[in-house]
Amino acid sequence: MRVFRGFHHAALAPACALTIGNFDGVHRGHQAMLALLHNEAQHRGLPTCVLTFEPHPRDFFAMKAGKPDLAPARIATLRDKLTELERVGVDQVVVLPFDERLSSLSAQSFIEDVIVRGLGARYVLVGDDFRFGARRAGDYAMLDAAGSRLGFDVARMMSYEVHGTRVSSSAVREALAAGDMAHAARLLGRPYSISGHVIHGRKLGRELGFRTLNLKFPHRRAAASGIFVVQTHGLVDEPLPGVASLGVRPTVEDTGRILLEVLCLDWPASLGPEGGYGRIVRVELLHRLRDEVRYAGLDALKDAIRQDVEQARDYFSSLHQQTRRQTTRDRI
Repeated sequence: MRVFRGFHHAALAPACALTIGNFDGVHRGHQAMLALLHNEAQHRGLPTCVLTFEPHPRDFFAMKAGKPDLAPARIATLRDKLTELERVGVDQVVVLPFDERLSSLSAQSFIEDVIVRGLGARYVLVGDDFRFGARRAGDYAMLDAAGSRLGFDVARMMSYEVHGTRVSSSAVREALAAGDMAHAARLLGRPYSISGHVIHGRKLGRELGFRTLNLKFPHRRAAASGIFVVQTHGLVDEPLPGVASLGVRPTVEDTGRILLEVLCLDWPASLGPEGGYGRIVRVELLHRLRDEVRYAGLDALKDAIRQDVEQARDYFSSLHQQTRRQTTRDRI
């Protein structure tokens, strides 16, 4: 998959089958749309293209209004969004900076400058609630009429449901905010995960007797927060069970930055004490244990971590027993 910042690149395909959106989480509704896009692209002999935005348009307008709390909590980082788009087979992604210029572009100019001249779209697939252009003035009817005039096909996909629930980024955010990781996984079609480079921290985990991995979450609000049972991929061949904190670490710092701090239950000897730094890992958040808490001191924090570790071990032990029972039933 090729990724472009903007569409002024010679390597960008001269024509494409296009879909447009934020694709936060790349959930099952997005996946169904991308599967349809792939089929239509194959029929026309075109590459698939996703046009997305960074920052999220609602982030931009919230900051512009001086009300950052109005921005939606972010499900995925740009890295994770691109990883999922590649996994489902998208050929190219164009990331447009959502800024003052783009936000003030009229709907007609968006069609002519971005969709037609910028991306060479021959087929455009959008969701049933798609709006575009300054003041969200553009809608499906306007896009369809422009397609007839300018020579590209337009289609829309209606809502996608799982067990009677409309799948949307908002529904995923609600599940993550409630700590319902199983429901979030059903909406996403996979366990919720966050990836990134392992960075150096304050090395406080060593003082507390626990070896940890730190990953930055590069947005001011994450859709999930708290203490979780996790699995970490990318350190060794097998996923490593662990427990993790996603949040602002109120007991040890007060910077407001969001950090994913992962404690592997059993650190692989093959990595050595410094073997995790600089690696790109993916952390699956499987089960939420509790909220973040500000403790009176490090001793209380250490006791809480011990209890979290015990609960995580119990979770994986129970999961292993369920798997063994299922395997036995399958053999019978």
